[in-house]
Amino acid sequence: MLFLVPNLRQGDGFAQNVFNPGSSSASRITYKDAVNKAGPAVVNIYSVSIENDVGFYRSRPRERTSLGSGVIMTESGYILTNNHVVQNADSIVVAVQDGQILEAHIVGYDQYTDLAVLKVDDGVNLHVIPQSEDPDVAVGDMVMAIGNPFDLGQTVTHGIVSRAGRKGLSNFVDFIQTDAVLNQGNSGGALVDSNGVLVGITNANFQVRDGRNGVRNVDGINFAVPYELAKRVMDEIVTDGRVTRGQLGFIGQEIANRPGVTVTAVAKQSPAAKAGLKPNDVILAINDIKLESASKTLDMIAETEPGTQLKLQISRDGELMDMNVTVAELGG
Repeated sequence: MLFLVPNLRQGDGFAQNVFNPGSSSASRITYKDAVNKAGPAVVNIYSVSIENDVGFYRSRPRERTSLGSGVIMTESGYILTNNHVVQNADSIVVAVQDGQILEAHIVGYDQYTDLAVLKVDDGVNLHVIPQSEDPDVAVGDMVMAIGNPFDLGQTVTHGIVSRAGRKGLSNFVDFIQTDAVLNQGNSGGALVDSNGVLVGITNANFQVRDGRNGVRNVDGINFAVPYELAKRVMDEIVTDGRVTRGQLGFIGQEIANRPGVTVTAVAKQSPAAKAGLKPNDVILAINDIKLESASKTLDMIAETEPGTQLKLQISRDGELMDMNVTVAELGG
């Protein structure tokens, strides 16, 4: 027998080839490297607000604690989260995955994207999440949501991108859509790709009203603010304390197989109305830039500083005309 199976002389013949046929981890698909890169940058956020309970005889203060997640964006301690996580908070505590418990303050927020920027000043060796200027998210990409649902500690769920979302400042509702599960407490956490690179800030799941007029979640439809938009919002808040968007006060739609944007409605007393823009006008160009997309047109206007004068090239009833209009601030 020893001549037929020489490895038995060392006592490892059957052990290697029969009883232990090989490690299953060799062919296992894993995203542990991605999670190890991104996970330490996702923090738990506890915000405390003091509310007054009104009773029969007197009101008394009551402490309310909200739970959420956040993402460390810079070594200096700037953190992105959702505004609804920290809104009206009297105090905010950030728990870092390495055990640090830090006090944070709100730098600013943007109501349209529901984003808020926090700052911690006493953090040591903060782990910054991997970022790319252009994550290039596409439908069909695998993504992971990292956060702190129900105060269970950090969890990771995964899913597929079913809509990539747009990146312009006018786009404050067209977010990344994915079936990666988001639960209460995931808000403000990280949506990362299979390499651990940040592609979005998790926001909310889709909700509908049931037959009893109650609200219920719809499984498999969850949203995140695209990274490029979230980063732009954060940079403006850090620099100026708020996000400024331009607007002209009209709604438009694209024309099939033709350049230009058809005006469908004009708000009263808006810059567009004051300039003379009317429904059914076709805007062909802005400052000699030809228009091909309604969404890109709105982004161009939103990213223009309020007070700037724009030249619109209009087609009205087949006649070409130029029109000057001054950009106003959205919400101003």
